[in-house]
Amino acid sequence: MELSVIISYYKALDKLRLILRALARQSNKNFEVILSEDDYNEETFEFLSKNRMLFNFPITHIYQKEDKGFRKNEMLNKSIIHSKTNKMVFIDGDCLPHKHFVNNYLKNIQEGYIYEGRAVLLGKNISEWIIQKQSLKKLNFFSLLFSDSKMIKDGIYSPLFSLSIKKDGRGLVGRNWGIGKKSLMDVNGFDMDYIFAGVGEDVDIEWRLKENGIKTKSMKNKSIVYHLYHPKSYSEEMVRYNFELLHKKQKEHNIRCLRGIEIIG
Repeated sequence: MELSVIISYYKALDKLRLILRALARQSNKNFEVILSEDDYNEETFEFLSKNRMLFNFPITHIYQKEDKGFRKNEMLNKSIIHSKTNKMVFIDGDCLPHKHFVNNYLKNIQEGYIYEGRAVLLGKNISEWIIQKQSLKKLNFFSLLFSDSKMIKDGIYSPLFSLSIKKDGRGLVGRNWGIGKKSLMDVNGFDMDYIFAGVGEDVDIEWRLKENGIKTKSMKNKSIVYHLYHPKSYSEEMVRYNFELLHKKQKEHNIRCLRGIEIIG
């Protein structure tokens, strides 16, 4: 196998089933899955013990020994350590990958670049249908066009080039991106000082990588995910705290974060 798909996951087994089903239908099977669970949940263990062998890819389960609250970056660092390949792709536990998602990342990822994917933002109604039916059949352009979804243009599959000439200005979004492992190790992985959702798993890692000379390439319209609707799980106060922490770190210019992969081992 040549690619590690790392899934950030927290208490959403109905969505995890769909993600694994979407990964099982990938056009390129040369990958492993690392389930990066920011929790300790017996339900996940039971599901994997019964179903792991049904999938055509290896699954490694990384989890908290006890629920210490939001420790997503710590679990991502542990997942990187346990990965068996040199190409990393990160998705969130509410994102369903297109069938050529893996293949396009595999063909493109090289050291020295961040590969930024994009997502169709599924509406509430179609998300509820997909979860209830446990079906992927509505993940196509025409079904989405007549749904309550947003960013539908990002779901048009175009492997040779992006449909958008202009950069969308959104930068790295944590729900869908790829990179070479060495590039991550060079900045000591994810900064574990971030203990609230948002910023730490995308904005922070992006600025440190870029400051270390890493360039960006777009995977828009190539490696697509479909983001299942859910209410926001974090407050404006949490986001404000994270950005204040980010600005402090940028001022100190610690490109290699002080609390990253190295302190895990």
